[in-house]
Amino acid sequence: MARSCALIMCALLLSSWTGLSQHPAEGHWEGAITIQGIPLNIRVDIRWAADSLRATIDIPQQSAVGLPLVAVRYAAPKLHFELPAGPGLAVFDGTLSGEGVRGDFRQAGFAGTFQMHRTTMTLRHEVRAEEPVPYRQEEVRFSNAGITLVGTLTLPVGEGRHPAIVLLTGSGPENRDEEIFGFKIFRIIADTLTRNGVAVLRFDDRGVGGSGGVYAQTTTDDYAGDALAAVEFLGQRSDIDRKRVGLFGHSEGALAAAIACASSPTIAFAVFMAGPGVRGDSLILSQVEILGKAAGLDDSELQRQLQLQQRVFDVVRANDGWDSLRRDLSNEILRGYHKAGVREQGGVSVDSLAQMQSRAQIQGLSTPWFRRFITIEPGAFIRRMHCPLLAMFAEKDMQVAPEINRNRIEEYARAGGVRELTVKVIPGANHLFQKAETGHPSEYGGLKKEFAPGVLGEIVAWVARQTLSGR
Repeated sequence: MARSCALIMCALLLSSWTGLSQHPAEGHWEGAITIQGIPLNIRVDIRWAADSLRATIDIPQQSAVGLPLVAVRYAAPKLHFELPAGPGLAVFDGTLSGEGVRGDFRQAGFAGTFQMHRTTMTLRHEVRAEEPVPYRQEEVRFSNAGITLVGTLTLPVGEGRHPAIVLLTGSGPENRDEEIFGFKIFRIIADTLTRNGVAVLRFDDRGVGGSGGVYAQTTTDDYAGDALAAVEFLGQRSDIDRKRVGLFGHSEGALAAAIACASSPTIAFAVFMAGPGVRGDSLILSQVEILGKAAGLDDSELQRQLQLQQRVFDVVRANDGWDSLRRDLSNEILRGYHKAGVREQGGVSVDSLAQMQSRAQIQGLSTPWFRRFITIEPGAFIRRMHCPLLAMFAEKDMQVAPEINRNRIEEYARAGGVRELTVKVIPGANHLFQKAETGHPSEYGGLKKEFAPGVLGEIVAWVARQTLSGR
């Protein structure tokens, strides 16, 4: 899942810089944060507006796009900015030299470094020249609960009513292509399916791209409602066969698809790609354990992290004990600073930083999304599904590990009304279904922007069996 609670705790807009910036810090920057020897790629866009610096950050491996930065300041040669995040305020203090920035990074008791270099990028919202495709493309709009959602509908050539599928992105604010570090996951899937006779609707998340609403206020249930609105929109079109419309969800998008399918008998089929089979709190605990082991935490430290995470869940569920939890989080952050031998950062004492970061953590933990996510039982919805289901997993996935989630989804599907269940595990693939070395999120940005062998073939063949037979 993109919204992870491990390490940083394992959370950018593309704009251009032409070399004509009026402010030394203005432009598009690319680089990485390094914590405990593990790099995390970042992209930062800084612009001068209304007599102040404004900036956003992308963290591609975590599917985080266009997160607003605060306290952006430049006093030559020092550049400072901060990212309010669920696990705690992330603070960047760097020195600008030439076309590069290097400096210190700190968040939630973790200290590291970061570096960036200025580069030229094409504006995300520019119209780019596209290669000719053998199908039609439409910009479409539909609404749910008064919120307008905007996306792209690709339609096969030919007259008549086409089968269709709606794509649902994973956690974090994502665009219609589910673009993660340049890997346009949903654009590739849409292109492949449309070339094989299936119409595909993919749309920007709430508050992203052309869609309205506020992403930070969105829960998984809201996302499921958006999916149902998309299905209804397609069913009203004369070029779509409303009896052959399915849902395709990646990661949390699969959970949203399950919720939607459970409430609507009209959905013809569903595809889960790295869909969770365990409750949200259990999924997060598994991420903490897997990523903690990968980071080299010893057993005692790992148990400390797991126990603290469990305490977080207890407080969130009870909605009681927030002050005590904030103190515990502050002490844990302070412990991390002391262990690293840090007494102050940027002239601010670590005691003050720990207080500030623990308050930011509490703010993130009390969001509607987090409160709801940790309580969602996938089985409660999968058991109520009746349509055929393809559940795909990735062998090296560290975010939705197949050994934890596969058996649960199979159990729930077979216990319920799923008419046909197909389960596939893609060898050597990570959470994005790329061919991977270890599957760790830190690899995402450096891998080829393509699917592992067999992924697209499995999807096309299975969807074709559900939609094209008997035409």
